[in-house]
Amino acid sequence: MEEARQRFGELVVLHQRRAARIAYQYLRDSADADEAVQDAFLKVFSHLPSYREAWPFEVWFTRILINGCLDRRKARTRRDRWFVAGEASSADEARLAAADGAPDPERRLLARERRARLAAAIERLDGRQRTVFTLCHYGDCTPREVSAMTGLNESTVRVHLFRAARKLRGLLGGKL
Repeated sequence: MEEARQRFGELVVLHQRRAARIAYQYLRDSADADEAVQDAFLKVFSHLPSYREAWPFEVWFTRILINGCLDRRKARTRRDRWFVAGEASSADEARLAAADGAPDPERRLLARERRARLAAAIERLDGRQRTVFTLCHYGDCTPREVSAMTGLNESTVRVHLFRAARKLRGLLGGKL
């Protein structure tokens, strides 16, 4: 455990990007996603003695991250009952444009519309299908890893993934 504490910085560097992608898919806001990732790393560090070595670290960490993201979504839903939600910030737009490598405004607009359509379709999936799809496609997890993270059987994960992809194809008109 002492060695794990010393190598914690390495763990953060190793899992930061993947965690940020997963959190962004759940929260759809880069600031909230960054805070969720930071909170997850803080929880992991403070609960390091309770880590069970039977599970890979990545599985344990991802469960903590997902639970934090779900808690943030619930809190946002309660908060949004009273406030009007804002648009994506200009910093979010600039970051996404740089990631797309789209030099002209038309391509950036089309990419933004495509992302919005996909995000809206993913939001229409039921909870388990959305979780499985997000972990597999944005978290780069295998069905076996998703099984360990969610507590579902691996075959159940595969079924949810198949059904999620089929539903997304239908919602997007076969353009997935």
